[in-house]
Amino acid sequence: MNNVTLYLITTLIWGSTWLVIKFQLGLVPPVVSVAWRFALAALMLAAYALVRGRSLRFARREHGWIALQGMLLFGLNYIGVYLSEQYLTSGLVAVVFSLVVFLNALGMRVFFGLPIRPIAVVAATLGVAGVALIFGRQLLTVSGGVELRGLLIALGATLVASLGNLVATRNFRHGMPVLQLNAWSMFYGALFVIGIARLSRQPLLFDLSWPYVTSLLFLALFGSALAFGAYLTLMGRIGADRAAYTAVAIPIVALLLSTVFEQLRWHVETFIGVTACAGGIALALRRR
Repeated sequence: MNNVTLYLITTLIWGSTWLVIKFQLGLVPPVVSVAWRFALAALMLAAYALVRGRSLRFARREHGWIALQGMLLFGLNYIGVYLSEQYLTSGLVAVVFSLVVFLNALGMRVFFGLPIRPIAVVAATLGVAGVALIFGRQLLTVSGGVELRGLLIALGATLVASLGNLVATRNFRHGMPVLQLNAWSMFYGALFVIGIARLSRQPLLFDLSWPYVTSLLFLALFGSALAFGAYLTLMGRIGADRAAYTAVAIPIVALLLSTVFEQLRWHVETFIGVTACAGGIALALRRR
């Protein structure tokens, strides 16, 4: 697939998961649902790799890096997002998470020596400002220690996600194929989340209802196996700094879907924010 297709797959799928995740909330603790999601995705990827004749073997020394990617990208990151949404709206979490475009650019500079281009700073500023404008009315309602705690958790999750992106970049640069890499790292991530659930004494429940099972299948197959495959492939091609602009586009997709399915009302700042996001993305993804 070309880079535009990979970008569209990532943003369209992850933009829709905001709605689908609602069907995961209820009987099963959110952290446990994350574990089931990535365990099922790992199983799907491993089965596909075997059918395609792809070896799942990696050198023993590489499994440490694979496990680190899983712990950061598919473990701590998602735990932080779910916990922060107990204190904040998903819109506010999206605003905080869009800061990953700055963190990835800084990380690529520190760990891989990639220079930070001035145009990238302008693009990142436009994108993050656009996301903030889209959810500006929710930002103005933030007050009190509880919501501040949610903001700190969301910032921590964003930092962890950026570190996970950098570890994935390292793994890709060492020639690890994305399909098998994701199968193993999602498996390690699921094990890590199950360990967190047990340490926090959360029961490993499962909901056999139709909405829960179908939403879990969607999140595992499309939201995890396919979308992360597209995203990490894109990141390997254009770098973690530019691929991070999916975090700017995803809220726009979620906004459009919420408008259709939840009758969300747009305001003047919504239109300005979407325009700013589009401008930032266009600047970031243009040819060097």
